[in-house]
Amino acid sequence: MVANADMDVSGGQSLYPLHRCKTIHLVRHAQGIHNVEGEKDHSAYLSPHLFDAHLTPLGWEQVDNLRKHVHASGLSKKVELVITSPLLRTMQTAVGVFGGEGCPDGIDVPPLMVADAGNSNHPAISSLNCPPFISVEGCREHLGVHWCDKRRSISEYKPLFPAIDFSLIECDDDVLWEPDIREPNEHLAARGMEFLKWLWTRKEKEIAVVTHSGFLIHTLSAFGNDCHPDVKNEICRPFKNCELRSMVIIDRGMIGSDSSTTDYPGKIPSGVDIPSDDTCINHPDGLSN
Repeated sequence: MVANADMDVSGGQSLYPLHRCKTIHLVRHAQGIHNVEGEKDHSAYLSPHLFDAHLTPLGWEQVDNLRKHVHASGLSKKVELVITSPLLRTMQTAVGVFGGEGCPDGIDVPPLMVADAGNSNHPAISSLNCPPFISVEGCREHLGVHWCDKRRSISEYKPLFPAIDFSLIECDDDVLWEPDIREPNEHLAARGMEFLKWLWTRKEKEIAVVTHSGFLIHTLSAFGNDCHPDVKNEICRPFKNCELRSMVIIDRGMIGSDSSTTDYPGKIPSGVDIPSDDTCINHPDGLSN
């Protein structure tokens, strides 16, 4: 059925070319030691002993359950790239959920994570039969003040996560985190928008992003204003630990430059194809004879 010109469809369905869309699977990290301490006393986030907080044993259980879900749902076979924030809790979550099975003997490939990395008490995780992993500063949590959000040097991370690509991180030390200045919400939201724009420079169409609650809340708050309020709430509601939410982002402003891999031009071999509908005869795209 074709909608007439007077029909108000502004709050209904939209149609976009497939090659101008990407599917992103947004994941908040599993429970970290800072979550437990912060629940008891919010001022604990100021404590240096929570520096680069790692996952709790319960957090690793959450990771295992999400891993089972992504395999049962078939998502593990669809994801072409995993992007993770460069902090212990996000990288542990990312490799635990989307990494390979164990580290088989006799196969010489670097593991995604070595055994017991970051006080994990967890066996090594293989990089076999899984997508590539990239660590990106742009999807970090609020910067500054909270010690759990300060990262280690990249040279410390590389031996722990040998198969994660850190090449997009320019500085070895954490030059973004400051002990006495907390990143404003609006700056975090702007950083999140820049991160999403950067995703359009990637060739992959289905990407998992393992990140943080604050990053997700402030980035997603910019979206859904043209939707039904229930859809807006679905986009912007807070993420629980180890929650995965799949969304489609759409290039409405010609940010991307790639062409469709599934469209077919038609008229091969060429022949007369005058449309039966008179309204198409003088169509500007050349449907006339």
